[in-house]
Amino acid sequence: MQIFLVILIIESQVNKLYKTCPVGWSFNHSCYLLSERSGSWDAARMDCRNRGADLLVINSPEEQNFLSTITTEVWIGLNDKEQEGMWKWVDGTPLTLTNWGRDQPDNGGEEDCVHLGGDKQKSWNDLWCSSSYQWICEKVP
Repeated sequence: MQIFLVILIIESQVNKLYKTCPVGWSFNHSCYLLSERSGSWDAARMDCRNRGADLLVINSPEEQNFLSTITTEVWIGLNDKEQEGMWKWVDGTPLTLTNWGRDQPDNGGEEDCVHLGGDKQKSWNDLWCSSSYQWICEKVP
């Protein structure tokens, strides 16, 4: 009985070390899923959370560069809904890296949610949260 229990504990630890992304998600330090449909920022976040993930948080220039391969505009997990001009990631990490597009953020008409723009660099743009875009969910495996 003790040997069986030890094997289960070791197997559990190995599984934690070698977790993989779910089918349909790609891997690059995190698991990512590009939505198949479009919706508001809030609908996007709810979809991600229902999948055990959240909207994408960009933590490094390498991750931002990785996103330049996406050919569509998408919601990411950045907003200033609580306090104008105080941009926050959905996971609470501070905004240290930025990739704002030219003259952004501009808060044109209470634009509180951020999406990756259609330019080659995938610059960030603040937009009305009710706008409809695809989104990227992210989760750590």
